[in-house]
Amino acid sequence: MKKIIIALDGHSSCGKSTMAKALARAIGYIYVDTGAMYRAVTLFAMRNGVFTEQGLDAVALEALMPQVDVKFKLDSETGLPLTMLGEEVVEQEIRSMEVSSRVSPIAALPFVREAMTGMQQRMGEQKGIVMDGRDIGTVVFPQAELKIFVTASAEVRAQRRYDELVAKGESVTYEEILKNVQERDYIDSHREVAPLKQAADALVLDNSNMTREEQNQWLLDAYRKAAE
Repeated sequence: MKKIIIALDGHSSCGKSTMAKALARAIGYIYVDTGAMYRAVTLFAMRNGVFTEQGLDAVALEALMPQVDVKFKLDSETGLPLTMLGEEVVEQEIRSMEVSSRVSPIAALPFVREAMTGMQQRMGEQKGIVMDGRDIGTVVFPQAELKIFVTASAEVRAQRRYDELVAKGESVTYEEILKNVQERDYIDSHREVAPLKQAADALVLDNSNMTREEQNQWLLDAYRKAAE
């Protein structure tokens, strides 16, 4: 089978990262979580006082962007990529509710998207890659051989996110997570630069009522057809 680029886009908390990791492992491809890259920039911004009482100081963040070094390293035990900010593994920190509530405004900034898009395109030059995010099939890799748009109801996504955070010991409520999911949907879909939207040639995967095994099989079948 030929090497291809697989682009998974869709709403927050759809399980894109989980399914993309599973697919990449099954077919021997490299996996890149672009959402983690924007979360890492958000964590950097939080640590560097870019969020003030007046809101997000975009001018200050733009001046600091040359210092932002986002990369991945493989976990020797799981074989999965871990997100790094500089030389620090920040995989846990970037999944917090605090980062989740701030990532969409950061991801909407043109200079942030330009920097991350450049990194992502360089990662995909050799193909054989599975990448998930919001604009992979429309902006980063419009030439991708397989584009998938993942969706599920806001309520289902909020419940999944709630269960995940509670399992990690975080003190959250379903209501605040549902509100966050709905706000992120709106911001992601209405931003001026690279808004979340379905590519015209993307396959739609609504996993609201699918088991993990069913969606993994669906993805494998789609891959095999695209890579023939």
